[in-house]
Amino acid sequence: MSDADAALDRAFAALADPVRRAIVARLSRGSATLGELAEPFSISLQAVSKHITVLEEAGLVWRTREAQRKPVHLDPAALERLTAWIDRYRLDAERSFRRLDAVLAAAPPQTPRKNTTTPRSKEKES
Repeated sequence: MSDADAALDRAFAALADPVRRAIVARLSRGSATLGELAEPFSISLQAVSKHITVLEEAGLVWRTREAQRKPVHLDPAALERLTAWIDRYRLDAERSFRRLDAVLAAAPPQTPRKNTTTPRSKEKES
């Protein structure tokens, strides 16, 4: 497994949790402190800190120190790498669907078949 594959695995595993996805969504609007990130959740600051650590280890966020504040920042380049990986497969699927659409458009129209089967006759009761 390459380093890039391992990084993708860590990032997607980190994003598998709904709390971490919500944290990433919040950070997409700008950096925030642990307290700010914890506000919408009914979990402890320690639990939110652990979620941020998982996101850090996945390379999706990083922390800095500004006097008393320790803001958490989203790494847009990391998200771009995930998006690029997804887009590669999305584009392949779209090409396949376009080819299928072309085949279906070129096919002669089919007339609906009539149902030629008859209902089963009920067996006579003895």
